[in-house]
Amino acid sequence: MTRVYRILRSPYAKKPLDGEGAYRFGGRWSSPGTRLAYTAEHLSLAMIEYFVHIDPDDAPKDLVLTTAQIPDSVSRTSISPRRLSATWRDTPAPPELALLGDAFARDRRAAILIVPSALAPAESNWLINPRHPDFARIRLHPPERFRYDARFF
Repeated sequence: MTRVYRILRSPYAKKPLDGEGAYRFGGRWSSPGTRLAYTAEHLSLAMIEYFVHIDPDDAPKDLVLTTAQIPDSVSRTSISPRRLSATWRDTPAPPELALLGDAFARDRRAAILIVPSALAPAESNWLINPRHPDFARIRLHPPERFRYDARFF
């Protein structure tokens, strides 16, 4: 069993793994129109991944932490940094990364795509496909209020 973490605004906490944010806006590993829920293997990584998108002058006051338990039997695949171009960590992200995530979501061969974090490449983000049959076996915990320590700002 693996626990994954996601920080998000409280209005979205009712369905935190539905992939709506990625569907609407895309991300490093997906294009707009593709549903994937971005989670992190560690709470600290989830904090970093969300923090880089915060406007320090207008930090959200309604953040929550959602955790999910993923049974070992839930299908997964991974992408090693060795398989990626030398520019995979660039900002903006190279378009080929989104194509990889789009193909993963479309093909539905696995429920989880484990990818390296561009911010901490030795750690991984777990992209969850909410349209895969194994998704039903992932167990969500109730969201908890979350706030960053003031020293982050």
